[in-house]
Amino acid sequence: MPDASRRSERSRSAILRAAMGLLQEKGYADLTVEGIAARAGVGKQTIYRWWGGRGPVVLDALVEHSGSAGPPALPDTGDLEADLRPVIRAIVAELADHRLSATTRALTIETLSSDDFADRMRDRLLRPQLDTVKDRLRSARTAGQVRAEVDLDQAVELLIGPMYHRWMMRTGPLTEEYADGIVDLAMAALRPAAPADIR
Repeated sequence: MPDASRRSERSRSAILRAAMGLLQEKGYADLTVEGIAARAGVGKQTIYRWWGGRGPVVLDALVEHSGSAGPPALPDTGDLEADLRPVIRAIVAELADHRLSATTRALTIETLSSDDFADRMRDRLLRPQLDTVKDRLRSARTAGQVRAEVDLDQAVELLIGPMYHRWMMRTGPLTEEYADGIVDLAMAALRPAAPADIR
């Protein structure tokens, strides 16, 4: 008898590969369940049964594409500001690129209509990325570069939140100067106070 679990795993992998390939070729707006099914060689009802729609398929494809190890750790040169600056610049640059950020925008819209999808996107895609920033802030706190009482989850949001607000609300340009400004303001809030001059 054929092994149904192996057949299902082959189909699942084919569907995720097809979704990722079409996403890169066409973008999210032109991605359809029918197109994914045709490329994967499965019936569209299989996709609807396993995922329910294109959003969850794309989310799983993105998670699998990023690899089981998750996002790489931030560099730790001993200089928190120097380590954060290129990371924040890279995120801002990606958000400023309409093609690169189109999928993120579409998935963000889907989170507004489904709490379950929002939970999955946060836990499977967003949280691992935020945790890399949190880990770097934690090591900086240990090294005395971040105030001991700082809530690290809030500190991550202080860094990441403003750029996503500007991106979603289109309140201003997403530039390298803007990215550097975020880092400058965050560092001013996070650094330990300088000791008072001794006279």
